Amino acid sequence: MLDIQFIRDHADIVKESQRKRGESVELVDEVLRSDETRRRLLKDFEEARSRQKAMGKKVASASADDRPSLIGQTKELASKVAQYRTSADDATAAYTKAMWQLSNVVEPEAPEGGEDDYMVVKKVGKIRDFSAEGFEPKDHLTLGVGVAGIDMRRGAKVSGSRFYFLRGMVARLQIAMLTMAVDQAEAEGFTLAITPTLVRPEVMAGTGFLNSHADEIYRLREPDDQYLVGTSEVALAGMHENEILDLSNGPLKYTGWSSCYRREAGAAGKDTSGIIRVHQFDKVEMFVYCKQEDSRAMHQKLLGMEEEMLAKVEVPYRTIDTAAGDLGASAARKFDNEAWVPTQGRYRELTSTSNCTEYQARRLNIRERTEDGSTRAVATLNGTLATTRWLVAIMENHQQADGSIEIPEAMRSYMGGREVIEPTAWEA
Repeated sequence: MLDIQFIRDHADIVKESQRKRGESVELVDEVLRSDETRRRLLKDFEEARSRQKAMGKKVASASADDRPSLIGQTKELASKVAQYRTSADDATAAYTKAMWQLSNVVEPEAPEGGEDDYMVVKKVGKIRDFSAEGFEPKDHLTLGVGVAGIDMRRGAKVSGSRFYFLRGMVARLQIAMLTMAVDQAEAEGFTLAITPTLVRPEVMAGTGFLNSHADEIYRLREPDDQYLVGTSEVALAGMHENEILDLSNGPLKYTGWSSCYRREAGAAGKDTSGIIRVHQFDKVEMFVYCKQEDSRAMHQKLLGMEEEMLAKVEVPYRTIDTAAGDLGASAARKFDNEAWVPTQGRYRELTSTSNCTEYQARRLNIRERTEDGSTRAVATLNGTLATTRWLVAIMENHQQADGSIEIPEAMRSYMGGREVIEPTAWEA
């Protein structure tokens, strides 16, 4: 949610942000109109309520002769107060609804356009020339089956399409990757948190995920009415709902480890083979609460940590600055790191990091105490350090001609010293 005073003072900036996102510019005027109506009706109600209190005192001190007339006036005034209250409540509800539909204000440096209008910030690493090495690369699923590590058939048998079993050394590879991510985050002062994967609707809405991406989220209805998270960002944001944080000693930094769930409702027919687009996966996510003025520097810090992890797994990647029209509602700016996938001949997203400024904190009422004793909203940021999809890039970029997979050097200590995952005979 945005600061209403900011919208009043800088409506042109908010309108420009809405335009860049490809969202309703008229919504800004609707917010301002509903705000004006709300304030006017609240004033009417408060003035009527004040008159009602004054009349009550007058009745208490009135003579027996005057009291009946005053009581009649009091009843009439009470009816008007009730009407004013209803009107004010309705106006407040309309204002709140309009405010919650507004997305965060995009940072001016973010590129314009939609999904394909990103800006490439840099490219890192050398893409392997498999033809020069004398063999055709296998895709990650073929490799995973070959080392007895990915079982899609039995995952579908148990749970339906886009579910899978990770087995043996591929399962170990995922645990190694996630543990390495946690170790890196802890070295940077992050606190590990194993987070809930079911959250209340208020928390899911507060993080901004119930806007355009609501159809991608699993919901458990009666009698529970809870959502399955698609990222531990949701639980970590909700952890300090309605709290005043002490940021005097620096930001609060968490690393969330959780299973995540996504319906992938908008991805019909895309990446149906293997583990690129699946309904369940594991992820290590960074989440930060910091002062408003520190959010941009912190965003660059999270991006640097993601790149450090990518260097450890030794995959070629590029960093892109996501266009405004492809940002989630909460993000003011987002950078993605995309790894090269040899068999697809293109880069695929592995990490993203978003600066959500005060948007989520205002919706969840998370503040800090300032030096003058007042409070203000904090800024929140998030970034992915590792997730199941990373296995795709690791396996394909580190495959050998015989179908084995070299384990990146930084991961070997997490794999019991193993250097290679060998092909294994099994009933696929």
